[in-house]
Amino acid sequence: MQLDRPSKILVAMSGGVDSSVAAALLKKAGHEVVGCFMRLGSEDSVEQAEVCATKPGHQGCCSVNDAQDARLVAAMLEIPFYVLNFKEDFGRIIDYFVDEYNAGRTPNPCVRCNDWLKFGKLLAYADSIDADYVATGHYARVDHADKQKPKLLKGLDPGKDQSYVLFGTNHDRLRKMLLPIGEMQKSEVRQLAQDQGLPVFNKPDSQEICFVPDNDYARLVAQRSPDQVTPGKILDREGKEVGEHQGHQHFTIGQRRGVGLALGYPIYVVDRNPQNNTVTVGQKEDLLSNGLIAHKANWLVDWDKVPARCEVKIRYNSPAVPATVSALSEDQFKVTFDEPLSAITPGQAAVCYQGSQCLGGGWIEKAI
Repeated sequence: MQLDRPSKILVAMSGGVDSSVAAALLKKAGHEVVGCFMRLGSEDSVEQAEVCATKPGHQGCCSVNDAQDARLVAAMLEIPFYVLNFKEDFGRIIDYFVDEYNAGRTPNPCVRCNDWLKFGKLLAYADSIDADYVATGHYARVDHADKQKPKLLKGLDPGKDQSYVLFGTNHDRLRKMLLPIGEMQKSEVRQLAQDQGLPVFNKPDSQEICFVPDNDYARLVAQRSPDQVTPGKILDREGKEVGEHQGHQHFTIGQRRGVGLALGYPIYVVDRNPQNNTVTVGQKEDLLSNGLIAHKANWLVDWDKVPARCEVKIRYNSPAVPATVSALSEDQFKVTFDEPLSAITPGQAAVCYQGSQCLGGGWIEKAI
């Protein structure tokens, strides 16, 4: 990543090794670097357990310990450091998360956080301090060769690529986005942090959603909307009642463990109906679908020029696979996979690629 002149750059520092190294690289390159930490909850609030857990061993992206780590790294790099209070804005993400589960969909709050906060509110703050760019520690790349229409590319570490969670950005934001570690392997990032004496060089990566540190999503949904998490029927594929659940929000498409039901063969959650408060179970082959319909599309190329043949990724930890994509409108598109896919999940993102370039994507409305 090369810039043609020294620039003022706001770096979102989460207290982890990736954003710390991003700040260090930019400082070494001679830029004016300003570090900031997004505070997404208040330490003295009752909601702290939901939003910024500080239990021993927790590694999130908004805890008090993370803020201390970010501040320490900024001091070592001798750069200004600010804490921005985004608690009210973060509440929008939690509301989205709860609403999606109640609507029978499986949300992706990391994409929304990038869209609404890291490259939304944070960009507005960058403008207020006359920063030229916003940088983060994401494993992805931005090709700025075409300054009007920069390209979003996969990170070079295939095991860490995060372009999927950045698909919701747009060209205006891409023009001001820097991703300094996108051309590095994770092992290189840690080694560089250790070489520079950064104390976070061996800090574990966050593995959970920061406001659900115990991974009990249904508990959070029940706390926020107790009247919507109620017992209902578990059905088989023929519509016969085979059990009872304590709320459809406890389940997601493709789930096998924790169903609490034994039918003499492996069973999977194949559907959940929030209107009837039912969960349907079936066998593994019942999860297969030939394609999907996605809506609320965001394209990083002209939507009517999206190539018919590309690769599509339907969840963060799954590979992009060959498919045929056809635009139904500027907002909606259809994907037909070369081979049926399992557990296509409404509420997740369908992101399109051509080689290393992210073309954009949308939110899965339904499997077909």
